[in-house]
Amino acid sequence: MSLIGPGEPPAFEIISPDAPAPFLLLCDHASRRVPAAIGDLGVPREAFDLHVAWDIGAADAARHLSRRFDATLIHTSYSRLVIDCNRRPESHNLCPPVSDGVEVPGNRDLPDTERQRRLDLLHRPYHDAVEAWIARRRTAGHVPAIVSVHSCTPVMAGFQRPWHLGILWNEDDRIARPLIQRLSADAAIRVGDNQPYTGKTQSGYSIPFHAERNRLPHVMVEIRQDLVGTKAEVERWADIFGDALAPILADPALYRLFG
Repeated sequence: MSLIGPGEPPAFEIISPDAPAPFLLLCDHASRRVPAAIGDLGVPREAFDLHVAWDIGAADAARHLSRRFDATLIHTSYSRLVIDCNRRPESHNLCPPVSDGVEVPGNRDLPDTERQRRLDLLHRPYHDAVEAWIARRRTAGHVPAIVSVHSCTPVMAGFQRPWHLGILWNEDDRIARPLIQRLSADAAIRVGDNQPYTGKTQSGYSIPFHAERNRLPHVMVEIRQDLVGTKAEVERWADIFGDALAPILADPALYRLFG
């Protein structure tokens, strides 16, 4: 069962676990690291600099938001090419054999035992940590919110994405609607309402499993990756998002179960 070797990070990291903010930050695709026990999956080294391996800039933006709001952040430590923690355990793309046209030979015809090993040692521990944090808050009598931070490539399948930020949601719009309105008040910011992806297809896992299933207020953001290539750019766009989010999260009426 050994997968994570000596000196390698655990499956996830929790930043400021006892922070006072009434919401939790998540980053499902924070890292491009691959356990040494797996090797490079047969993928060219340069591919690990691309969006196929991780959400570029997302972890740095999430850490910036964690510091700004004094909020807990839980993020993954290994690449989505090893296992995608924002996919359901039964998903055929859990350990993708191809990612946006990039072949992943190490995932082709993956034995069930290896798929299960990655689930047990990387996917499940991350989600167990999220559930444990939520349970502690609920036991203390609080209804926390969930804010999931992602980033997206500026071009997909030849289409140049015009949106600077995408706000994803499904049925619970308590954060998403006012957030889109506040961001859209600046004519210079292009905001995608369930673009470039949508929260309504349930293709993801973290928000449906942790937030929707528990009826918690939530939202997911996609930041376009060409906007967050440097530390200054990360902080700028994290603050643009944070400025719009702050008054919404400051409203005590938000922290109630949905439905």
